[in-house]
Amino acid sequence: MTIGIPKEIKNNEFRVGMTPSGVNSFIRNGHEVYVQQGAGLGSGFSDLLYSTVGAQMCESIEEVYSKSEMIIKVKEPLKKEYSLIKKNQIIYTFFHFASSKELTEAMISSESICLAYETVQNPDHSLPLLTPMSEVAGRMATQQGAKFLERPQGGHGILLGGVPGVKPANVIVLGGGVVGTQAAKMAAGLGANVTIFDISLDRLRLLDDIMPKNVNTQFSNTYNISEAIKSAHLIIGAVLIPGAKAPNLITKEMLNDLNEGTVLVDVAVDQGGCFETTYPTTHKDPTYIIDNVLHYSVANMPGAVPVTSTEALTNATISGGLSIANKGWKKACEEDLSLRLGLNIVNGKIVYKAVADAFNFDYTDIKTIF
Repeated sequence: MTIGIPKEIKNNEFRVGMTPSGVNSFIRNGHEVYVQQGAGLGSGFSDLLYSTVGAQMCESIEEVYSKSEMIIKVKEPLKKEYSLIKKNQIIYTFFHFASSKELTEAMISSESICLAYETVQNPDHSLPLLTPMSEVAGRMATQQGAKFLERPQGGHGILLGGVPGVKPANVIVLGGGVVGTQAAKMAAGLGANVTIFDISLDRLRLLDDIMPKNVNTQFSNTYNISEAIKSAHLIIGAVLIPGAKAPNLITKEMLNDLNEGTVLVDVAVDQGGCFETTYPTTHKDPTYIIDNVLHYSVANMPGAVPVTSTEALTNATISGGLSIANKGWKKACEEDLSLRLGLNIVNGKIVYKAVADAFNFDYTDIKTIF
């Protein structure tokens, strides 16, 4: 199979779809790999590193798409890439369709095979391709939240961990999954007073056992959240429903109950956001203020630490990518139920129900495809 690695074009996205070592794995399995010149520079990988392991370098993104049967990238295709995608071409990347009707319609029209990292799911309901980026984003959420709590940044002006004789900041984490757990760990490590919310009592019991004493757990419902946010300084939105739009746990009206300079970090922005007032921002212009509350909702947070993120992502995606290349997408997905759940759109048909439901589009059961 011919594999293409284009340069990411999203604002300040420095990650690349595959490391040189990952490219070498494909070549050792008998596949051809085309890499756009400069694609890996943001992650510390020169063109020479890619060519040394056997990749063929392309001058333009158009050349990469035209030569490749499968495109491996990081972020969803942007508008300028839509016309480059061909019928039956496999696009293996993060899509987050439920947050973009335009993207969904474009991929339907392309009649390509859209295999989304974020919905590949193991039997235990873990998300193996999303997990490494969730780990990065969760830790970054606390890191960015601490930064933007500084008064010159528009925040409340409180140090996350306080100092002897002065209380630490109150941090609320909405969601006890991978993102929420990592965010809570970081906040607790800095000395903050942390409360983590989740709707699963089993998950709360586990978190209560493994978290340090400055992390409290609380059952997630509207009343409990409404009361807790009144004394919060940093609120991290970390709720994920695989493939579906995130629920709005904090409404615009609830902003009136927050302290001036409270920081909201919405890691769920790719899926529409946990907060009603969320809209996507960029690393270049990451924040905005509504009702004296600072919002940080960068849609590609891990892109700011590409050296870590690219290696972690390749480690997770390489197995599935090789399976698709070696067997073809259909046989690979027939044999691997986890990978099959990554199929969102196939030849113009939506085969992932949560995506169809998000826009009231027609849904096709994947079983009819095989």
